[in-house]
Amino acid sequence: MANDREDPRFFPPQVALYLVKIACERPDMMERSLSQWDCTELARQVITATIVNSISASTVRRILNSNKLKPWRHHLWLSPKAPRDEAFVKSIKEISCLYTRPLKEDEMVLCVDEKTNLQPRPRKAKTLPALPDLPVRLEHEYERKGAVNLFAAFDTRTGQVWGLTYERKRQEEFIDFLEYLDKEIPSYIKTIHLVLDNLSVHKGKKVQAWLIKHPRFVFHHPPVHCSWMNQVEQWFSILQRKRLKIADFADKKDLSERLKAFINEWNTVAHPFHWSEKSTLKVLAKCLIQDSKNITPTDLAIAA
Repeated sequence: MANDREDPRFFPPQVALYLVKIACERPDMMERSLSQWDCTELARQVITATIVNSISASTVRRILNSNKLKPWRHHLWLSPKAPRDEAFVKSIKEISCLYTRPLKEDEMVLCVDEKTNLQPRPRKAKTLPALPDLPVRLEHEYERKGAVNLFAAFDTRTGQVWGLTYERKRQEEFIDFLEYLDKEIPSYIKTIHLVLDNLSVHKGKKVQAWLIKHPRFVFHHPPVHCSWMNQVEQWFSILQRKRLKIADFADKKDLSERLKAFINEWNTVAHPFHWSEKSTLKVLAKCLIQDSKNITPTDLAIAA
């Protein structure tokens, strides 16, 4: 229980201990309906628990910084349930090799995926540009005009992007996109490596039949839960930040045209993403350490 006469400039050690404790727990464990902690909510929790009578968010931040804690941040990680067996390591190394080894003149490596459910969201009032002392102003009310799906392919060596939009995401649309790539990519390219995830859209019977008739396309699938291996996801984050952060398009046709324009503009300044085998092995090592009980000598040998 906090002492009413305590010096407000001084907090006893138990305050820091309590903060560290709850910062290392999900808010739900403290019966709080929050996705994650921030300094204001942590300060409120300390006061509610009667550890102190008052404490500022800045003081909470200083205490957490001294303990190298930042519970307001998050990143994706590989669940311990995902296997780290020999097949996992082999697949990671195979794709890393595609990204880093010198390519022959007649081959290329493309990363392919879909960015789904892109909504036009036309605003009920005109979006206004920035002015001195005023940011871009966006009407919060919008109309619903359906959604489109962007199929995109990212060239790992040049950064060039190919993209088409569709209203559905099935094997039929995926095959149509493959046909588009087949026409766009010069015939002297004899081997087109495609890195894509394990969705049924990419592995269905219709797609497999198409691949038999188009032998220059070779599919490579990262392990499940390893979308970070697909470089087109990095490009999607750029697209989201630069073109889709403010959704204000007249309709699906307008959205599709703006996406095509963005791709064309990107391709005038396209650049690849830096990817090294060393960085891949570093991430792989962390994955293996997380599941060290199930690592075999063979796994370690392959990772090395």
